[in-house]
Amino acid sequence: MSGDRAQEALEPLPGQDLDSGAAAAVPRSAPREPTLAPRRRFRRLDRVVPALERLRWPVAVYLSSRVLYLLVAIADSSLRHWTVKSELTHWDGVWFLRLAGLGYPNHVPSHQSPLGFFPLYPLLMWVVAHALACSLALAGLLVSGVGGLIATVLIQRLSIAWWGEQASRRAVLFFCFFPGSIVFSMVYAEGVLIALVAGSLLALERRRWLLAGVLAGFATAAGPTALPIIAACALAALIELRRRGWGDRSARKALIAPLLAPAGIVALGAFLWAWVGTPFGTFHAQRVEWGEKTNPLALVTLVERLFKSIHFEPTFHVNLNYPAGLLGAVFLVTAVVLLVKTRPRVSAPALLWTLGVGLLTVTSQNVPPNPRMLITAFPAVLVVAYRLKGRAFQWLMGVSVVLLIAMSVATYVGVTLRP
Repeated sequence: MSGDRAQEALEPLPGQDLDSGAAAAVPRSAPREPTLAPRRRFRRLDRVVPALERLRWPVAVYLSSRVLYLLVAIADSSLRHWTVKSELTHWDGVWFLRLAGLGYPNHVPSHQSPLGFFPLYPLLMWVVAHALACSLALAGLLVSGVGGLIATVLIQRLSIAWWGEQASRRAVLFFCFFPGSIVFSMVYAEGVLIALVAGSLLALERRRWLLAGVLAGFATAAGPTALPIIAACALAALIELRRRGWGDRSARKALIAPLLAPAGIVALGAFLWAWVGTPFGTFHAQRVEWGEKTNPLALVTLVERLFKSIHFEPTFHVNLNYPAGLLGAVFLVTAVVLLVKTRPRVSAPALLWTLGVGLLTVTSQNVPPNPRMLITAFPAVLVVAYRLKGRAFQWLMGVSVVLLIAMSVATYVGVTLRP
């Protein structure tokens, strides 16, 4: 280094006094310590920490409810000599396991078969079973349980947007300990379906149209009860277009959601057309093989069945699905009235989703408004927790936990009560 350059390099930096001897000579070209990166890290932590704090409540409540269900299953199995595995894979779980393991039949049979079930949940079971090298039963429980957890987190966020933080805590409690939440601890598709629908509704409220449409599209491949999400997406798009006008290009992006929402059911129809020769194979199987159909007087039929089981069965054996369905219908009607009257209201797409699922279940020949259908129409469950506070909510939770235990015992073993 030449003398001039050496002298230049040893010139004091701003704020540095070489004569004081307190600082060493630092070349001017020496890099300064970065200051932006730590600030960015702190900013990220400032966002992550509150997000984790918000997760603590729904995760803790959900896991507590799963422990309770597991304890009920273990106690029930020891008393009635069923294995815990057979309890958790009971009812429709048998068919989901068969569909995940064997796939759809290549024709439309005249007897009950997996053709009557939608493919997304068993497909996820198959993927998880191969990825983790575990049984299909364990994979089904994992997918269902994780789906229920995600649904709980999303439902908390929806409840916060509708009614605030405190109400969301009550909503999460009631949702997790509602008797219908047993489906998150069995091989059932509702964990996946509700998580996708809740995510789609949340995306609609935040005007994230592509995400809402994608989630809704997957939901319509999870089960027939997801079909009302198509109408919910269409309603959200119409509201956005009316608010901002058809001439607004960004408003027209809202049409992405209803265009993508039927993707799951359309894909299933295309596959079945090629596989079994008709795009309506699943619906044909439900109608012919399972005896399911739409009946506008389904609740009247339910009352007739209950009356006959009480007065004409020689052993006085009452099918608990009948009174459970009638009580569920009363709960559903009451909750819908509360949803309409409650202010601040839930979003219009969420209300339409609730009405759509409610209409499907009150007109179903064989699937009345039981706890599984009620929890699928989850705004109807959440609004009850919002309206009841203090001692009234404590009573609500007490009754719900008692029903959860009693109905789970009847559901896990035998054919007394369907999920």
